[in-house]
Amino acid sequence: MAKYKINQEFFPFSLFAPPIQSAKMAGWMGSKMWPPRWVRKNRDHEVSVTRETLKSYDGADISVFVIDPYGLEESAPALVYYHGGGFFFEGAWYHYKLVKQYALEAECRIIFVQYRLAPKHPHPTPAEDCYAALRWTFENAERLRIQKEKIAVGGDSAGGALAAAVCQMARDRGTDLPLFQLLIYPVTDRRMCYDSCRNYTHTPMWNARLSVKMWQGYTPDPNAPDMAYASPMEAASFEGLPTAYLETAEFDCLHDEGIAYAHALQNAGVSVLLKETKGTMHGFDIVANAPTTKAIVKERIAFLKEHFQN
Repeated sequence: MAKYKINQEFFPFSLFAPPIQSAKMAGWMGSKMWPPRWVRKNRDHEVSVTRETLKSYDGADISVFVIDPYGLEESAPALVYYHGGGFFFEGAWYHYKLVKQYALEAECRIIFVQYRLAPKHPHPTPAEDCYAALRWTFENAERLRIQKEKIAVGGDSAGGALAAAVCQMARDRGTDLPLFQLLIYPVTDRRMCYDSCRNYTHTPMWNARLSVKMWQGYTPDPNAPDMAYASPMEAASFEGLPTAYLETAEFDCLHDEGIAYAHALQNAGVSVLLKETKGTMHGFDIVANAPTTKAIVKERIAFLKEHFQN
């Protein structure tokens, strides 16, 4: 806290370091986080949560959770959301709270994807699972009461990398492109060749030392094909990708690679709204009542509403 000028509003999470001592530990921790009781019991009085199963690229079953605001009867936009967690952790309670807020205030449906995790399932499986979930959403839009022309993708941290990858996959494979991509402090580059990677080796919530372990588990074969679908900054081209909202945290080893991805998109003619938050660390929005979090979540929702309604 003293070393980095992180806003006091994020205490005590501004002191927290994830207990990832090994890939095995990360997998165990993640397995305990999802689905929580509110999904199993469906006790939420503002949204319904239903579980659906779909086939991924290798024939395996994966699950998605459809979060549907009560009262949203007619066909509506949808945000296909990929949670963060270093490619190792399952979605957590704060992910649910955030996407529920998006659903209620932007009047959209959420498809929350339970993709398979590293290290058991390294690249390309998580990205392929996420792409399969996007294809499934397009194919089932009428049944799900989703406006097919208003399907977007979003994600935070590792989920931001997956959202960016899915956009590249859809472009490269000639399938339906998402309307836009919502990238929250995203992972974008396994090469870690940025000042923020060198400067933020001990930051709370996430840091460069953890990123090294993450990449070792997620991309154990550095020569695997389609590496841009793991590390979006390695794409041969950024042309023809959807409009993006990209957000960074100040004291975050991922800060500079997020900026680099925003600039790569802009240089390719893609419209980008770049938001650089100040006094923040990675995952700062876990503190929902912090003034900075409240303000930036309003910015995200404003972007969702503007682009869904146009």
